[in-house]
Amino acid sequence: MDSAQFRRAAHAAIDEIIHYYDTIGDRRVVSEVEPGYLEKLLPDGPPQEGEEWGDIQRDIEAKIMPGLTHWQHPNFMAWFPASATYPGMLGELYSSAFTAAAFNWLCSPAITELETIVLDWLAKLLNLPSPFLSSGEGGGVIQGSASEAVVTVMVAARDRYLRESTAHLEGAEREKAIDEKRGRLVALGSEMAHSCTQKAALIAGTKFRAIPAELEDNFVLTGKNFRKMIDQCKLEGLEPFYLTASLGTTTTCAVDKFGEIAEVLQDNLSIWVHIDAAYAGAALVCEEYQYLTQHMGAFDSFDMNMHKWLLTNFDASCLFVKRRKHLIDALSVTPSYLRNEFSDSGLVTDYRDWQIPLGRRFRALKIWFVMRTYGVEGLKNHIRHTVGLGELFCSMIRSRPDLFKLLTAAAFALTVFNVVPHSKSPATAQSSQAREAYTNSFTPDAISQALIDSNLLTKQVYEAVNSRAEIFITSAVVRGTYVIRVVSANPKAEEKYVRRAFEILVEAAEGLQRSD
Repeated sequence: MDSAQFRRAAHAAIDEIIHYYDTIGDRRVVSEVEPGYLEKLLPDGPPQEGEEWGDIQRDIEAKIMPGLTHWQHPNFMAWFPASATYPGMLGELYSSAFTAAAFNWLCSPAITELETIVLDWLAKLLNLPSPFLSSGEGGGVIQGSASEAVVTVMVAARDRYLRESTAHLEGAEREKAIDEKRGRLVALGSEMAHSCTQKAALIAGTKFRAIPAELEDNFVLTGKNFRKMIDQCKLEGLEPFYLTASLGTTTTCAVDKFGEIAEVLQDNLSIWVHIDAAYAGAALVCEEYQYLTQHMGAFDSFDMNMHKWLLTNFDASCLFVKRRKHLIDALSVTPSYLRNEFSDSGLVTDYRDWQIPLGRRFRALKIWFVMRTYGVEGLKNHIRHTVGLGELFCSMIRSRPDLFKLLTAAAFALTVFNVVPHSKSPATAQSSQAREAYTNSFTPDAISQALIDSNLLTKQVYEAVNSRAEIFITSAVVRGTYVIRVVSANPKAEEKYVRRAFEILVEAAEGLQRSD
């Protein structure tokens, strides 16, 4: 493909992308293909001779589109959003044109320096304490995902703990002590924390323990339960070295008790605390949420995904550390072929030492484009608009207590609820005594039966709504309660779609409740 052919192909591709976004609401939000559909449509291998772009482009609509779930669809209300905007797409286009492995400053100085600058912009915008800025001992680095960030900081936490806890030893004695301690290391996380913490512990070769998060605490991690788990681990001969605390848990968007966790750390300074704010961290651009950063100075690292809620295309997970030295000490390997005068001088940043992989893409470019195109006010407006939609949806759920029950209050545009069974028609009560207890709710068995019925009915409503395929939502199980999660926070979210989603849920709930 020469430059003239590229110009024609690029114009055609951009036109098609614009048409896709302009008409995305007309498509079915969820793919309905069967597993293995694509293998039946494609040949056994690539063509012997090159094909014309027009033939390739036609296969996008004919073969690829049927297998896509449309995350930018206004009726996509599942999981958390994965934003895509035109400025971000342009950033990816330029990044592809400027392709470089970018493992050190010399690879392309602008790639490194722009990343440092835009992440300092972001840290200030999120109201993170000054130690997380590059002008101090910390700084930011773009990772592929929040899960990747957790692995990265857990490795750094492991190495810091082993290094500092054996600093009084030398030589073979120290090496032996490190080997013995490795088997006793345990990473901690709330039972509501994302599963990536448990996976990171597997990768880092440490144990993992989940800390209970109680209903009466709104499923947040408390200082009391954190301290209790530390004491329990030590009684078992284990050595806690790391904790993931959440600013917005996956199931309910709960915010852990940062002040209480910071108090516990005063007696446990060797534990690295990472704040996983993958989705909800975007809300910190708005002043009304910045009180949540009050205790961040007590913690070691913080990560949020601009590619979820902050109008930037995947991948753009922004990790900030209070002391970059710990990442570099754990991850720096410098063979002769990577040495150069600039890196050796210590005056430049080599981001290869801040991550697991060696090479990296020019991801800062799209962040720069998004920030400059929308401006601070545009980013705030997007967050506030979608938070408002979440509050509207939550108020509608609350308006029908005969059908729905909120599990927790709406948070960060997310509403979590279950469906209420018809009290006079218990679906699974087996005897007249059980039926009377259920109807009048005066025994433990009645409460258990009500939960069983509610879980069954909620699951049926969830499946009925998604099988209809007008909207796409997800479910979860929180402490034994089956719940439906609804979040409308992508760039195409509007009030009319949220209201229609509520109507669909009401129709499904009323129909299934009557059939009980």
